[in-house]
Amino acid sequence: MKIIVTGSSGFIGMNLCIRLLQLRHEVIGIDNMNNYYDVNLKKKRLKELKKFSNFKFIKVDIKNKRILENKLGKFKPEIIINLAAQAGVRFSIKQPQNYIDSNITGFLNILEIAKKNKIKHLVYASSSSIYGDNNKFPFNEKEITDKPLSIYGVSKKTNELMAYSYSSLFNIPTTGLRFFTVYGPWGRPDMALFIFVNQILNKIPVNLFNYGKMVRDFTYIDDIVEGILRVIKKIPNKKNLKIKKNNKFVPHQILNIGNNSPQKIINFIKAIEDNLKIKAKIRYTKIQLGDVPKTHSSTKKIKSWIGFKPKTTIKFGIKKFVEWYVQYYKIKI
Repeated sequence: MKIIVTGSSGFIGMNLCIRLLQLRHEVIGIDNMNNYYDVNLKKKRLKELKKFSNFKFIKVDIKNKRILENKLGKFKPEIIINLAAQAGVRFSIKQPQNYIDSNITGFLNILEIAKKNKIKHLVYASSSSIYGDNNKFPFNEKEITDKPLSIYGVSKKTNELMAYSYSSLFNIPTTGLRFFTVYGPWGRPDMALFIFVNQILNKIPVNLFNYGKMVRDFTYIDDIVEGILRVIKKIPNKKNLKIKKNNKFVPHQILNIGNNSPQKIINFIKAIEDNLKIKAKIRYTKIQLGDVPKTHSSTKKIKSWIGFKPKTTIKFGIKKFVEWYVQYYKIKI
């Protein structure tokens, strides 16, 4: 199968591409290789992907439609998985324009390519951030999501609306995945796990925001990848969406993909301490602007849809991350 993965040098993108390539799919990876975080990490992820003969890489920003279409040339994708986005809740408060350009304009270009190529299925990254100022737990897909607390969350909510519109207008099957705090080997340096491990190793005080009351539904990368692989195969149609005879059919689906097992951040830190055998220095502080105190995903819908529920424990997941981290940075512990 011919598949485009945007954001292929990113954390989720790289891990997903490896699995797709192992399954013998023909994959075109697209990434702009920007410097939001360490470009060398992105280059090393890309190096892993280039070991596969069925992988082709295109360096381009998805917001540049003309260049994107020219570089794709005659490649006719059957599936598009859009993971390209300007990431980061806190950064979106400082640089909101980046999120409009990459996450909204860029996604519009992906939708146009999907329409032009009459693809079988577009799967795209949404986020738990769209739940925003919502204190009804666990978050389920039927909840109203019109109070995001960051421009990042706004951009992801906009993606869902855009995808629904294209599904309705042009009959393009689309599935949006609301990711919940993904972590694991090859992760992003701006994410909590990466930051905590670095701080603990270097005896730097760890900031525990919201005075230690932060709770996150941490989801391990292998679970995320397995979920995406199953979602790709299940294309929204009248039968599986259970559309009644007189109701309008729109081939669009939204799914949470989380662990349904929220953890206090302090427990996360304790698991890191156990693996590093180093005690963390803790600094308690107030919640950051744009952050939410808790995330908790309902996984009932995704379990019903693809028969799958992420289940990796943080004990196992953190162990695998720490093993990767010390090997990658050649650290002796």
